[in-house]
Amino acid sequence: MTIQTTRHEHPDVIVVGGGIGGLSAAYALSRKGLRVRVLESAAEFGEVGAGMQIAPNCTRILDEYGLLNEARQLGVLPEAMVMKDAVDGSELTRLDLKDLERKYGFPYMVIHRSDLHGIFLHACERAGVDLVNSQRAVGFENTGRGAAVTFEDGHVEEDRAAVPIEEVCRNDISEADVVLYVGPRCHFVQYPLRGGRMFNQVAVFQSPKALAGQEDWGTPDELDAAFEGTCEQVQQGLPLMWRDKWWRMFDRDPIMTWVHGRTVLLGDAAHPPLQYMAQGAIMAIEDGWVLAEHVGGQLDAGAPDVDWDHALAAYNAVRPEHCRRVLSTGRAWGELWHHDGLKRLQRNAILRARDTRDYTYTEWIYGPTALTPEEEPEMYPVIPLGSVDVNSDASTGRRPGLVTAG
Repeated sequence: MTIQTTRHEHPDVIVVGGGIGGLSAAYALSRKGLRVRVLESAAEFGEVGAGMQIAPNCTRILDEYGLLNEARQLGVLPEAMVMKDAVDGSELTRLDLKDLERKYGFPYMVIHRSDLHGIFLHACERAGVDLVNSQRAVGFENTGRGAAVTFEDGHVEEDRAAVPIEEVCRNDISEADVVLYVGPRCHFVQYPLRGGRMFNQVAVFQSPKALAGQEDWGTPDELDAAFEGTCEQVQQGLPLMWRDKWWRMFDRDPIMTWVHGRTVLLGDAAHPPLQYMAQGAIMAIEDGWVLAEHVGGQLDAGAPDVDWDHALAAYNAVRPEHCRRVLSTGRAWGELWHHDGLKRLQRNAILRARDTRDYTYTEWIYGPTALTPEEEPEMYPVIPLGSVDVNSDASTGRRPGLVTAG
């Protein structure tokens, strides 16, 4: 995203990239009265992928935008999030998502990624956002007045002042819950989509071929081998997986500076996460909301123009640290889910001891999005796995926040 500082026929904000993060930021800023242009490299605006989970910290923002009812119609509100052991199929812990909605005031939802993208695309169209396709950015520079983006065809853009479920074997498969099976070096996720007409499944596993540097990693034979020995429910779902499409997971250490002059990072450009927290798109939506709130706060207070240095400094003061926490926690969850042997037993003992309505470990993530560092909640308490004696009944009486691998 780039920002300029004079008002005339140019847009106030240019957003480079028309994914969920770019469109949601464009819509958030347009709601504050700014003129926004979104430049997308593809010939059409669209989103690939399948299902995604959006927690109360995101549905809260959708509600503020007036988009939650539309999302409800396209998504599914599951009754519970259930974690099970992928080896024996036993339940480890669950979140009562109806009670979660009561606590946080907004629902937990699962929705197809393209549906959420479409909601923001149509919202941008209604708001008058300038949506431009086939624009591949190749460089940018901060100028004296703001910033400029250079595109593959040689032109330069300068912005102005601101910145089908019937196929599923339904025996032992819940159509009302998000179900996660955690297993040795693998996990498997199931939940319904599009009003229950579709069923989403995600299989994640450690690829020996990828670790060895081979090119034919992630193949169907590796998929089947990775989940060999898992419970019947997982085995029922595996044959229904796509066998011709798979993606490698990449991670990057958090970066703590997202603002460079009048060029601003948000979404995956700033914080590409592993998927274990189900917060990737949510963080992008929060980014746009926070930036727009700092811009809108100035305009609401009667400022004749936006002090972009102040707005961007406020944005950079709060978002990188929050997203660093999410990225780091996602790594810890990934290790936790994929344990085997003694660590698996220790993990299971701690998770089984958790009370269904204990929200100790969700307070820092599902509550209102912080606008300042002072509003950021305290992190969860940590119980090392090594502190649990799986041979002692007393060990199951502990009620954890988040367990770390160890």
